[in-house]
Amino acid sequence: MRDEGVTKYRCELEIAAPPKVDAIKDLMHCRDRLFAQGLIGVYPDGIGYGNVSLRIADSNRFYITGTQTGHKPTLTAADYCEVADYDIAQNRVRCRGKIAASSESMTHAAVYELDFGIGAVIHVHNRALWSAAMDQVPTTAGGVAYGTPEMAAEMRRLYAGTLPQERLLVMAGHEEGVIAFAPNLAEAEVVLNAALRTYCA
Repeated sequence: MRDEGVTKYRCELEIAAPPKVDAIKDLMHCRDRLFAQGLIGVYPDGIGYGNVSLRIADSNRFYITGTQTGHKPTLTAADYCEVADYDIAQNRVRCRGKIAASSESMTHAAVYELDFGIGAVIHVHNRALWSAAMDQVPTTAGGVAYGTPEMAAEMRRLYAGTLPQERLLVMAGHEEGVIAFAPNLAEAEVVLNAALRTYCA
């Protein structure tokens, strides 16, 4: 059974109005571009993959795509939610909106915790990039699953090395999973697209 799209943390959803479009319009455009590139989508078995998030000002809160939205070519504001609070040690995420947060939300939170200068996180799936870049860029240990406290510890380990400069990592234990991050979404896309040109040309 595919270990994909499964929420590994305790998710507490507060039903509320979705994020304002003005607050997430860049996130919406970025996500839909990634879908068009096949970097976010759905597998033949119906399990979605890939997600994007955006930090809210100078806080630990962030907007992220909702769970199992990978099959939609275009998302509406109702397909996003706000991660209002989280506790990595307790493996808990509290979110608000019309939909629960992506199963990768804890991993996004772990990236944001590395540095307040990180404002956007992109998680995509691409087998060619994943295979070619593994161990060429910062790579998590193969036995570490996404969305777990152990993955957060891996992020911290990699950030003590070259990850701040690379701004790209391969998740060895999460098949096809690659993460790019930057101060904003536009720069995160640049990092990702540069990696695709380098490793998938």
